[in-house]
Amino acid sequence: MNDLIFSDSFINGEFYQTNSRFSVDDPATEQSIVDVSDIDEQGVKNAITAAKGAFVKLKATNATERSDTLMRWYELVIKHKQTLATLMTKEQGKPLKESLGEIDYGAGFIKWFAEQAKRSYGDVIPATDNSHRLTSFKQPIGVVAGITPWNFPVAMVTRKVAPAYAAGCSFILKPSEHTPLCAIALAYLADQAGFVKGAFNVLVSQNAKDVGKMLTDSEVVRKFTFTGSTGVGKQLLSQCASTIKRTSMELGGNAPFIIFDNADIDDAIDGLMAAKFRNSGQACVAANRIFIQRNILNDVLEKITPKVAALKVANGFDENADIGPLIYPKAKEKVQQLIKDALDKGATLIGDNSNLGGSFQNPLIVTNVTTQMDIYHEEVFGPVLTVIPFDEESEVLALANDVPYGLAAYFYSQNIKQIYRISEGLEFGMVGVNEGVISNPVAPFGGVKQSGLGREGGHQGLDEYLEEKYVCIKV
Repeated sequence: MNDLIFSDSFINGEFYQTNSRFSVDDPATEQSIVDVSDIDEQGVKNAITAAKGAFVKLKATNATERSDTLMRWYELVIKHKQTLATLMTKEQGKPLKESLGEIDYGAGFIKWFAEQAKRSYGDVIPATDNSHRLTSFKQPIGVVAGITPWNFPVAMVTRKVAPAYAAGCSFILKPSEHTPLCAIALAYLADQAGFVKGAFNVLVSQNAKDVGKMLTDSEVVRKFTFTGSTGVGKQLLSQCASTIKRTSMELGGNAPFIIFDNADIDDAIDGLMAAKFRNSGQACVAANRIFIQRNILNDVLEKITPKVAALKVANGFDENADIGPLIYPKAKEKVQQLIKDALDKGATLIGDNSNLGGSFQNPLIVTNVTTQMDIYHEEVFGPVLTVIPFDEESEVLALANDVPYGLAAYFYSQNIKQIYRISEGLEFGMVGVNEGVISNPVAPFGGVKQSGLGREGGHQGLDEYLEEKYVCIKV
């Protein structure tokens, strides 16, 4: 308990063991942290049954009770902040300072939705005659199932589970097989905080496809929420269609980061460093296509190149680490393939691309990137800046929007008219203006086009777990 490392799924307030096990590895050392149970079919069925029973109890609680329980969960997460951050760096690899920051960010969702639990309002609707009274109110949607990714193994969990519990919904979570330990620890702490038994279940498995299919096929599960790639999201959406589930999908992004010639260049570079290199570039909102107005291109490159070169690549427990390992060796291979394709097609590399071993990848800059290169169209998910020069505002706006994705976008400008034009013209669900870090529990997070459906965070995040009921009373 002292290190919050548990090795089994968590169902109905208890740990669930199976004979089949697999290793959760430290991406920095490639050594095993612990062998965990691989959930079996019966375990998934048990979780669905537990969540169904918990929902009956949970929907009978009042908003203040749920709010108080969430606040106790929040307090326990903060109390164990150092332990959870250490666990995160072990299984995910990010620098410890970033893990500590994620615990605060993830806990922020719990605190926010503890408050929002008491703010689920209905309406009194003016009737069209004197013989009726019309009202509407909100009720919890039911049992929720979700799949979360490995890149933010605490925040991606809390921003789904906290609003679900606030609304009165029970939850079945399948975390990434690469980072299940944080999720189990969060469920254990939620149980200690007084969650209704069965209201937060965690299924640990290497077989996301089969577990996901059981959850999407279940008629007990009324909502499915997923954070991950667009390809997997499409498959899950199609599976949810057979039972007409409500869905929330936070999918891939190919975020543009635009620096106009009137921008504060130093400020823009600071924002770009944060937007690109946080979590070694492994974020759906990471800056992916860096558009720099041609007449300031050399100035920007001259200033940012030494900053990128100075980033220290090391084990996340090194107090000076800026860049930890990528999640596994195949992630590094993909980054190298994208770099090779770009160089073969005429791009220029700035930086040391020597092999650091394991999953470690040096931060690099790739310039002269064109739309013919794979690195332009695919999420890099690594510490590589891809630079595309542009001349005119209309040109860069068209380029930024000419992708099937629409999650996050960033731009730097000091022209107020341009700020309005670009922020309104970008076809993305979130826009950072003169800011490289935009995620906040109090604001709605989500994308448009093939970057997803629904919103997480903000007051909108609670509505994702509620159904609106209209009542007509004849008097």
